[in-house]
Amino acid sequence: MASKGIFLSGLTFIFIGILELAFISFPAEAAIKKYQFDVSTASISLIRYYHLHGNRLDLLGDEFLSFLFISLQIQVRNVSRLCHAKPIVTVNGRFPGPTIYVREGDRVLVNVTNYAQYNMSIHWHGLKQYRNGWADGPAYITQCPIQKGSSYNYDFNVTGQRGTLWWHAHIFWLRATVYGAIVIMPKQGTPYPFPRPNMEFNIVLGEWWNTDVEEVVRQGTKMGLPPNMSDAHTINGKPGPLFPCSEKYTFAMEVEPGKTYLLRIVNAALNDELFFGISGHTMTVVEVDAVYTKPFTTQTILIAPGQTTNVLVKANQVPGRYFMATRPFIDVPLPIDNKQPQQFSNTKAFQTLSSFSSSIACTK
Repeated sequence: MASKGIFLSGLTFIFIGILELAFISFPAEAAIKKYQFDVSTASISLIRYYHLHGNRLDLLGDEFLSFLFISLQIQVRNVSRLCHAKPIVTVNGRFPGPTIYVREGDRVLVNVTNYAQYNMSIHWHGLKQYRNGWADGPAYITQCPIQKGSSYNYDFNVTGQRGTLWWHAHIFWLRATVYGAIVIMPKQGTPYPFPRPNMEFNIVLGEWWNTDVEEVVRQGTKMGLPPNMSDAHTINGKPGPLFPCSEKYTFAMEVEPGKTYLLRIVNAALNDELFFGISGHTMTVVEVDAVYTKPFTTQTILIAPGQTTNVLVKANQVPGRYFMATRPFIDVPLPIDNKQPQQFSNTKAFQTLSSFSSSIACTK
């Protein structure tokens, strides 16, 4: 299944995603987004203290800069996609779960409380666990799973890393819905080794099954076959307007001409390597798996499951709508659904495309 996005115009561009892009927003995250490139001590202190003590800002001080407390609640919620409603396991009632913002050098304490019927564990994918490997999260390897009604504290340090990683369930196939991004900001006063972006967006690619994911796995095991393919790919949990009952599930990323944007892309899909590109625009890759790389420019990137890639995109085209698109890499000789959606300023159209192309039309 393929996915697309769009840049919108006016005085602005807009990216719209079928593998959709969407922010997760709560007050601390909004504040971090606002100040992430203005690393004044007061701003970051206030943001971090919010996590610890809510609105009690009278005790604000630098001693809290290196400690961050996060609470994650595993809950079952009814979610509707593709004309189907089903209960899924979520974190803090959201699908996908919240983005976790930390800073290089932080000590992080994450309290996970499990209210779901499944056992649970959380893995911090790509995070280097120096001298705290017991906090890594794989069930039955570094810990017993968190049973229903129980809590578990993950206590670890963020050492020698900055960039984009992600967290996810590490038991059964619960990773299908239990996941989110991790953004590690550089130490205060440390600049990025690439041009400073004006703003950033998180793009978390995933999958959606209309039926219960654990049942999909059981059925495949019973038949001696791999589990069925997902019914849709998603961006930040949304499949986009091509799919039934999904007209409102398309993410629009508004950008301003001439400005540069950092896209933090996570492939949280269970099975698929995914191509990603933006019509009429090039991307400059600056980081892979939280490691800075020598910048290079490309029209399309391929992201493996579990991988993260940061790219810079400059809004340097005529104002309008431009597709963002992703599609899976297929390496087996089976028929594939090659339908791809298009959405325009005042009309909607659906079109079948035989291949992914960076020359997809733009409407002004």
